[in-house]
Amino acid sequence: MKKSTRKAAIIIAMLLSTSIPRWEHAQAVSTDNAVVLATSLNVRSEPAQKSTIVGSLSYGTIVSVSGDAYGWSKVSSGKVSGWVAGHYLKQTNAAPKANVSSSGNQGSSSSTSIGTVQADALRMRKGPGLDQGIVRVLPMNTAVEIIGQQNDWLRIRTSSGEIGWVSGTYIGKQKAGSVISASKAIGSKPSGKPCLKGKLIVVDAGHGGGDVGAIGSKYGTLEKTVNLQTANKLAQKLRQRGAVVVMTRTGADENPALHDRVEISEARNADAFISIHYNSSPKNVNGTLTFFYSENKDKPLAQAIEARLGKVYGTKSNGVSFGDYHVLRENDQPSVLLELGFLTAAKDEGLARTADYQQRSADAIVKGLADYFGE
Repeated sequence: MKKSTRKAAIIIAMLLSTSIPRWEHAQAVSTDNAVVLATSLNVRSEPAQKSTIVGSLSYGTIVSVSGDAYGWSKVSSGKVSGWVAGHYLKQTNAAPKANVSSSGNQGSSSSTSIGTVQADALRMRKGPGLDQGIVRVLPMNTAVEIIGQQNDWLRIRTSSGEIGWVSGTYIGKQKAGSVISASKAIGSKPSGKPCLKGKLIVVDAGHGGGDVGAIGSKYGTLEKTVNLQTANKLAQKLRQRGAVVVMTRTGADENPALHDRVEISEARNADAFISIHYNSSPKNVNGTLTFFYSENKDKPLAQAIEARLGKVYGTKSNGVSFGDYHVLRENDQPSVLLELGFLTAAKDEGLARTADYQQRSADAIVKGLADYFGE
């Protein structure tokens, strides 16, 4: 009798131990640091795709990693703490907030150091390293504002508001006693380029995960892929113009529910919600098309953006149209759903696959937003 009772107790203990969620005891003893490699990385309350989004981290943010579970990493950065997809992190020896020096205050200051490019063509990168993506190429004698430093790399701001990293070897600093106002040296606003500073834009890359969306008829292009590629380019361009960008998804495997995408827009009181898509049709049609739901709330934004999209090379504009879509109908913020071409049309699909077309479309959307906001 005693043996059977002891055996039953062992079985119950085993069952109880297996019922505890892994993330309850998955935290590592030591803490490591990592750098964020996504344009905008969602931080969630638990290590699960459907858990609540509690914040987001921008590209290059250094975070403390304290645990792992199911491919998710538990991180903290400042006041933000939660779980992120681990494949968007890269281990680093840098400490949180140490990637920007004490001079890295992003606010303008008359004492900020100014430098000039001393190379024929200097690559400005997303992070301090040759393995980081290129933001743009700066020509000789370009004036830049130096806002931070990590080893031999300088964090700079250009006259158009772009922020990135360059090799300090190729930056000549102003001599002592000749420091001038940063705004006078590099300009406070890019000439001829609209500024969207302070506007909060939600960029929604349609579909995702198991929902691939439309499939190209000639090359088999997956809509979810080109949606995200274009959305990333749009987000980068908007940030360069001073906008605050929140993305509804940042990974190919993510597919937030429609109501979650709307909730992101409303919770942040977005100035505009832009849903990126590529179209399909059994008919022989091509070109761009912008959908709106509310005549008063959405249509002006749709008209402003479609007017710009119609000027992108290689496609025609099909104008604006009423669309009874959840992300528009249930959204209290100005919202549009953009169809940037038909993947069922060989010409459109061929264009949609190119970085150049995606970038030109992103540029057009930014210009349309600037027109809408009257800037």
